[in-house]
Amino acid sequence: MHIIRIFSLFLYVKTYNMSELSDFVKTRRKHLGLTQEEFAEKAGVALTVVRKIEQDKENLSLSKVNQVLMMFGYSIGPVKSN
Repeated sequence: MHIIRIFSLFLYVKTYNMSELSDFVKTRRKHLGLTQEEFAEKAGVALTVVRKIEQDKENLSLSKVNQVLMMFGYSIGPVKSN
């Protein structure tokens, strides 16, 4: 069950436009005047998480993406596919 849940969360992140997510995080982080390292520390995630998001990587966990987005008052959730 746990493996299925992780896989499902991975699929939800892939349904979002990673380029838009990347641009959003990078622009907002820079607007705050933070380096990737400083931002990661404040968000409570590993530096690699911030780098993966800003480099349009798709192998991210939804919970880590949301930890980053919460720095700006946002989060994403599951998207139904048609």
